[in-house]
Amino acid sequence: MGKHHLGEFEEVVMLTVAILHGEAYGVSIIEEIENRLKRSVSMGSLQTVLKRLEDKGYLASELGEATSVRGGKRKRFFTVTNLGKDILKATKDQRMSLWSAIPDFA
Repeated sequence: MGKHHLGEFEEVVMLTVAILHGEAYGVSIIEEIENRLKRSVSMGSLQTVLKRLEDKGYLASELGEATSVRGGKRKRFFTVTNLGKDILKATKDQRMSLWSAIPDFA
């Protein structure tokens, strides 16, 4: 993995974007994290991490269509890039390596 490192919240956000597959935007990401992890997330902290992950090339985003429900405001949808998928896989492999190194206690 080298110079690439994911913080814990970055990893959670990337995994959530992957889970939502095409439907990942601010509110849906927060709801998914809160429902799955029972963890409160502020929109500000999420936006900061989404921007950082996009700057690193791990996520990409595009604006959706304007809807009357949102008063004409467009949603920004996020997807995991190929580099992001590689980083997630490397992070998972690293974690599994640590888990498998724990000796049996019984």
